[in-house]
Amino acid sequence: MREHPAAASTPAPARCPFGGDTERDGAAPYVSYARMDELHELARPRTDSPRELTFILISHVKEILFRAIHVELDQARTAIRQDRISVACGHLERATRSQQALLASWEVLSAMAPDEFLEFREILGEASGTQSFMYRVLEFAMGNKDPDTVRAWKADMERYPMLRAELAAPSIYDEAIRYLARQGAKLPADLLERDVTRRHEPHPLVEQAWLEVYRDPAGRPLDHRLAEALSDVSFRFSVWRSTHLLVVERMLGSKSGTGGTTGLAWLRTINEHRFFPELWSTRTLL
Repeated sequence: MREHPAAASTPAPARCPFGGDTERDGAAPYVSYARMDELHELARPRTDSPRELTFILISHVKEILFRAIHVELDQARTAIRQDRISVACGHLERATRSQQALLASWEVLSAMAPDEFLEFREILGEASGTQSFMYRVLEFAMGNKDPDTVRAWKADMERYPMLRAELAAPSIYDEAIRYLARQGAKLPADLLERDVTRRHEPHPLVEQAWLEVYRDPAGRPLDHRLAEALSDVSFRFSVWRSTHLLVVERMLGSKSGTGGTTGLAWLRTINEHRFFPELWSTRTLL
């Protein structure tokens, strides 16, 4: 009996493209590919408080989102260096989506009552979110290379190569300023060739260069889009810091922070810092 033509052409069942012939330890393809089982193994609370587990999980979420934001900023930086501004803006706009998710993470922690946090706070000891190397990588990539911070992290530069690489690299704002110079902005050589291991300090000629962009948005649409995309990233980072301050105040009041920080006083100080400062001050001149 001849086989029916339709039966001969029946395709084989679809397989996960990442699964391979045999899944690791019999795990489902999604679990195996993304190693989800190992991810969950990392959350190991030291107390019986369910709020501690939540705290650890949200801390993991924030750390992963820091990396997701850095991926986009790094690609945007490369695109700016290559004068591909539309591509750079696409990366910056994707970064703000991850920033919004990062901001939402505070909603989970703000639901924790102060007595619930105190159930496990003592076991944190010297642990503090300020010790996150990925957070510091992100700040370095955006240009906040404060000498005191760099000194504090000097011992960890070998342990975290990405941190060391970001310290030595021009920030995304350095690349944006160099781009403005290539577009005709009159910027001094010592600014364009400065020591990138130090924090950018506001400069009136950079402010003037952005002012010219904002005064001619129709004539310089890509430059205007870049200015706004960078401003949006900076704005959302400031909102994240401000929300951090409020959540800590809600949970701890005026107590000292973990990791030896001064708590609210320290958070209020860093809350005043703005990435890409001339993009903020230019608003006053318009």
